[in-house]
Amino acid sequence: MENGRGRAEVKEPPGAEPAPQDNGPEIATAPPPRPAPALGWRAASGSAVVLCLAVTLIHVFLVFLHVSPANVLSERYDRQIDAWVMPVFEQNWRLFAPDPESVNHQISARTRHTTADGTVRTSGWFDLTAVDRSAVEHQVFPSHTAQNMLRRAWTSYRDTHGGDDRAHSERAVMMRTYLRNIAADRVAAHRPGAFDAIQLRVVTVPIGAPAAAGHSSAAATRAATETRRLPWWEVAPDGRN
Repeated sequence: MENGRGRAEVKEPPGAEPAPQDNGPEIATAPPPRPAPALGWRAASGSAVVLCLAVTLIHVFLVFLHVSPANVLSERYDRQIDAWVMPVFEQNWRLFAPDPESVNHQISARTRHTTADGTVRTSGWFDLTAVDRSAVEHQVFPSHTAQNMLRRAWTSYRDTHGGDDRAHSERAVMMRTYLRNIAADRVAAHRPGAFDAIQLRVVTVPIGAPAAAGHSSAAATRAATETRRLPWWEVAPDGRN
């Protein structure tokens, strides 16, 4: 009792935590503002976007000139266009306008090896096309390598070298090395023994139209058959490049 009046003092038991005091409503504090992105980062991002857009537009324009019919720009800047497009971005219209093969190519290779005493040994011809053909026949999912690698390497070599077997551009040198390496690797994989030079022989046989009843086009096909021997190319002693 306090002063004899009705207010009593309540004593808390020992060890009890004091009751929390009510200090009135809490005032919510706003989180600190985030710092604005640095001006340099914005400038770098904008520059990267502009650069990507510029490269994309230039790439599309150069590829368009590459696949479009010959015009003033494509003829004037032919070297620069090929340097950008070849060989990664090469394009053609065969998907939309197929150009079926009109000839068959039979590609063979023979090797040469010089022994320690200076004796030169030349092997017989090895049919590379027959190896590819056997890998494709009766295959449900034939590999792209067996179907097209050797054939495309030869047609690219022919297109870049013409008929004189002389490389007149860096692309021609690249295609010659590509064809040589394919032939050397395949011979080494199927024939034992080392060799230091290789030569290719390409027999081109036209695909004639179906013969009329009672007539044969075999004579005309034999007359149009063309055989071409490429120069000897040096390779590594084990035949691999």
